[in-house]
Amino acid sequence: MKLKIKISNRLFAIPVCVAACLFLGQSTVTAQDSTGTVAEKTGPAKRKPVKNTFQSIWIIDNQTVMVPVKGTLEIDIQHRFGTVQNGYQDFWGFFAPSNIRLGVNYSPINKLNVGFGITKNKMLGDLNAKYAIITQTKGKYPVSVSYYVNMAYDTRKDKDKTIFKYQSQRLSYFHQIMIARKITNKLSVQVAPSISHQNAVEGYYTKNDSTGTAIFKKMKFDHFAIALSARYKLTNVMSFMINYDQPLTKHATKNPHPNFSFGFEMNTSSHSFQIFAGNYSLLSPQQNNLYNANNPFGYTENDGTKTKGGQFVIGFNITRLWNY
Repeated sequence: MKLKIKISNRLFAIPVCVAACLFLGQSTVTAQDSTGTVAEKTGPAKRKPVKNTFQSIWIIDNQTVMVPVKGTLEIDIQHRFGTVQNGYQDFWGFFAPSNIRLGVNYSPINKLNVGFGITKNKMLGDLNAKYAIITQTKGKYPVSVSYYVNMAYDTRKDKDKTIFKYQSQRLSYFHQIMIARKITNKLSVQVAPSISHQNAVEGYYTKNDSTGTAIFKKMKFDHFAIALSARYKLTNVMSFMINYDQPLTKHATKNPHPNFSFGFEMNTSSHSFQIFAGNYSLLSPQQNNLYNANNPFGYTENDGTKTKGGQFVIGFNITRLWNY
């Protein structure tokens, strides 16, 4: 069995999921008064956008539709411990090898957030941006829609080119459309289709049993997925979160597992702390969607290998905001 690397001739994956926002309808409502006097003096009532659909730009491993106001600086610390499967042997993953991401984000104008970060796994450096396309507004927009894009670069040293033959192999991309609605003052939900793109894929030559010819089995360059998230406020400062990520693309090899995560969020005016359990541990959205090896449920067979479920990791997100 010989390991091969195949490289895509595309350096940027087009986010076809952007088309989802084209289906959002729009309607207008005019203020009315039984006597006509109020409407004549004040005109149509001003529509106000819905506030605090989410309290953080994160809901566990996914972005939310939230974009901080202009002039907001944010520092992120994200941490994922090892899987809980070994129990007391490594103290349910707390003493196992962990993964960490440090990030900085800033909103130079309203509706736009840009940032960068670095992740321990593969020493991935990433640039990202998020734009709020529309905001839920009573009588106008039934949902909020934001677009998120991320480009990651593997910064590991490789002088002998044993890992990367070309610089383009270090690059990967992620695009996502977040569509959310604040249903009540306590409950908010979000659906987020995404596409991940990798410039280089691994594969293996295997023999066809009937003809004896070699077949190259490989992952695809593009991977589609969808994330479903919800947050329910328990008190003014604490919420319960739940999230599910479902892979949609089927690969010839190394199919990623879905992710099921749940936990709690505590908020102040300038802090957000989230603690949770889930299956994602790679912290980069394209890496999580393409390569998640932690199985949440039952037994799953992948490339002839059965994987037992229950491979959860405990993690936390800390965000700190400053407004200038």
